[in-house]
Amino acid sequence: MSVALRRPAHPRRSMIHRPRASLTALITALLLALLAAGCTGGGGSEPESESSSPSGTGAGAKVLAVKIDNVGPARPQTGLDRADVVYVEQVEAGLSRLLAVYSSEVPPVIGPVRSARETDLELLRQFDRPVLAFSGAQSRLLPAIEQAPLDAVPPSVAPRAYFRGAERPAPHNLYLRAERIPYVAPGSQAVEALGLRFGPAPSGGSAEESRTVRFPSARTTFTWSAERERWLIAMDGSPARTSEGERLGAATVIVQEVTVRPSSFGDRSGNNTPFTETVGSGTAQVLRDGRTYEARWSRPAADADTRFTTPDGQRIDLAEGPLWIVYEAR
Repeated sequence: MSVALRRPAHPRRSMIHRPRASLTALITALLLALLAAGCTGGGGSEPESESSSPSGTGAGAKVLAVKIDNVGPARPQTGLDRADVVYVEQVEAGLSRLLAVYSSEVPPVIGPVRSARETDLELLRQFDRPVLAFSGAQSRLLPAIEQAPLDAVPPSVAPRAYFRGAERPAPHNLYLRAERIPYVAPGSQAVEALGLRFGPAPSGGSAEESRTVRFPSARTTFTWSAERERWLIAMDGSPARTSEGERLGAATVIVQEVTVRPSSFGDRSGNNTPFTETVGSGTAQVLRDGRTYEARWSRPAADADTRFTTPDGQRIDLAEGPLWIVYEAR
């Protein structure tokens, strides 16, 4: 390695009464110091982990939210079965995309990771400054993401936390190594951060074997399995499975009827990006223990929790296990 030394601005003053041997020793010491610091000019082994986020980002965050692909080439997803809460949203062309929320535990790999939407910013206001992992966003949406009360960790912020899998084509092959972002799971359930709780089922309800929610170009079906005590999930008519081949299931499913309207954003193909309004009130159906319960939902402000109650105002508790919330257009 060569090191370029700049001539002092005043050579006579800096070198007066200094023997040549001293200058040689100084250069040698400088070279040794640089070599010790790792300036070898060759390729070195990469660190075990790296965070490109500002120091302290994500510290104390209660949940990690990851935007996950949900079209055919992206399935089966990895790490989705370990999420505490999964939101099913409508995106461009009537397709669906998932927002998985982790808190009780975080799997080592999650994905495929896709881009964020305007809907996510309002939805995530229910959590106390969550960490959001996503592949990117439209340039016009980035300022809103930067101003939102969350810690954003896309690949541009934490490049070593993401990798491309070789078994799928892009863009359906981007995965997150969660240990390489500044988030440590607190061990508590994400439903608690939403102001929800696990508990006995309310009285009443009606037996339910299967429930399907349809988007213009996607559908999600939940079928009750008494043996598994789970609502087994199917996507677009095919059983949803984990990356290990197990059936994906939810303990509680909430079908939340909301307003889905056009936004000011769109994709490259000219499709408008729908915006799902999660502030307000409306009706819902809560599926648990093989039964469905009519419910009301209410969220008076963006920074407020969403409450789910029976028609007479009693809070509805959840069955122990994963919660899936599907936003169905009114």
